[in-house]
Amino acid sequence: MSQQARLTLVSHGFTDAMSAGLFGVDEPLNSLGVRQITELGSSRPDLALRADLALRGPELRCRQSAELAGLAAQTEPALADLDPGTWRGRALDDLAPADLAAWLTDPDAAPHGGESLTELIARVGGWLETLGPGRTVAVTHPAVIRAAVVNALGAPATAFWRIDVRPAGVTQLHRRPAGWTLRL
Repeated sequence: MSQQARLTLVSHGFTDAMSAGLFGVDEPLNSLGVRQITELGSSRPDLALRADLALRGPELRCRQSAELAGLAAQTEPALADLDPGTWRGRALDDLAPADLAAWLTDPDAAPHGGESLTELIARVGGWLETLGPGRTVAVTHPAVIRAAVVNALGAPATAFWRIDVRPAGVTQLHRRPAGWTLRL
């Protein structure tokens, strides 16, 4: 086995909360999300066939996505979605504008009482450091994938919102002696 760690991050499929612009709860994939992940599994059989280790976030949408992609994935708590605290299930329009502005501009802010972006980035960075050599496939959330990319690039936390991760998207990272690289 190669000494290089290869990480394929798969974003879960679309949900009704995403469609409505809500902070997620533990919701299932909607019909579009099921179709997205089924098509991904059909077009990328290498995800399951070439994985030495398959992991997933603990939420229902990650479990469904992993199963539909043909992955027998183990639950990994570090792949859990960003904790929105009291904003869970709420729409952006329902939030105090000052709180939302603080959250979008200050990576240390957590006006919702949940996890700040700085905390999420640190959690994901710690998990990245635990990965051994070989091929890992992880089904998780757009926020977790953004945090992994920020870590891989050594980018500032303020870059988090500039990374667009689409539902059922695939992002690849490789760890070499010099550190993580992003493969597009």
